[in-house]
Amino acid sequence: MTSKSHWENVYTKSSAKRVGWYRQHLQTSLEMIAATGAGLEARVIDIGGGAATLVDDLLGYGYERITVLDWSGAALSLTRSRLGNLASKVQWIEGDVKNVELPPDHYDIWHDRAVFHFLTDAADRRKYMDKLQRSLSGDGHVVIATFAPEAPPKCSGLNVQRYTPELLQIELGENFALEAQKPELHVTPGGVKQMYWYCRFRRLASPQ
Repeated sequence: MTSKSHWENVYTKSSAKRVGWYRQHLQTSLEMIAATGAGLEARVIDIGGGAATLVDDLLGYGYERITVLDWSGAALSLTRSRLGNLASKVQWIEGDVKNVELPPDHYDIWHDRAVFHFLTDAADRRKYMDKLQRSLSGDGHVVIATFAPEAPPKCSGLNVQRYTPELLQIELGENFALEAQKPELHVTPGGVKQMYWYCRFRRLASPQ
């Protein structure tokens, strides 16, 4: 299982722009968040977004009800420093998504790029999904990106679980409808090719 110390080491020993998942702009994430139709008033939580650039662009587009959650305090500190005075507009949570306390029925958009696929243990995935289900609003949306089957079996020295949209649908369950899917080839700063699947789900009022 991934440890907090692993991620602290990642962000204290390497520049945020050198980690494998770095991307200057998470354009697909931004497009899928906009496509939810939730609007700029949406309460967005970025899971594992500690040093990612998504929060910068969301603020630039006018979103202001943003929460960034990450296990690494070092990653969160990097982004707060990068944002300067804008950091005060964001809620920052340092913690493990599986165990951290989140307000119930609160977030309109749950965004996760490259966290869920690190949960190779079924019990950890159930904890993650329970947290998602409890904290997402009744008509909320999920934007999630994971390694595709053709991606490498490891990332940051850790095993990952690779997914298709169909497998992600199984993980989320019948209370969620898959509304969009998109493959995306990511090339790391070191030149490694990683194929992702991006999926956008909508929570259903009742199972279909």
